[in-house]
Amino acid sequence: MSTVNMLSRLARIQTVSAPVARSMSTSTPSKLLAGKVAIVTASTEGIGYAIAERLAQDGAKVVVSSRKEEKVRKAAEQLTSQGLDVIGATCHVGKAEDRANLIKLVIDKLGGIDILVSNAGTNPVMMPVLDTPEHAWDKIFETNVKSAFLLTKEVVPHLEKRGGGSIVYVSSIAGYQPMPVSHLYFYFKISTVMLLNIVATCKSTKARNIV
Repeated sequence: MSTVNMLSRLARIQTVSAPVARSMSTSTPSKLLAGKVAIVTASTEGIGYAIAERLAQDGAKVVVSSRKEEKVRKAAEQLTSQGLDVIGATCHVGKAEDRANLIKLVIDKLGGIDILVSNAGTNPVMMPVLDTPEHAWDKIFETNVKSAFLLTKEVVPHLEKRGGGSIVYVSSIAGYQPMPVSHLYFYFKISTVMLLNIVATCKSTKARNIV
């Protein structure tokens, strides 16, 4: 699937505010995000990779990240081979030390943060909710919801230092159209929508666009 088609699918799932929206909504790359620094979690393949690619095409300095070092290296190499300004960082978003190291690397190498795209998610089980073991509940919650909240909490002070920025949570239409299996995945996907609504109304943050 092309980058444009993938981003179009994402746009149908979730509305994104300007200037990130304008970056994602047109097939013609611009330099709208020149001088901006973006972190995209779980971005070595799929939707995350497509988002990272497009943000970089539109001028942002982008950090791609994932749990697996080899995938991070490969994704960063693929993007830099296009002449894009991209670095890679290994990060398990469910681990506090990894999140702290990710943010430190970005600040040390790129000087600040303007955009956070929280794309990390997992779905280790495919079964009705009443058959789902507790450990699966914990794992999906930790990765799909809690990590997004904690990373947001850690990134916002850096957005404020630069006068505000944009935070994007990648959710799924699955949160609105549950199917007979993967009930927990659907539940936690809709939970991220509520989380972003709560964060967006928080008066303590100067992040301009939380979507």
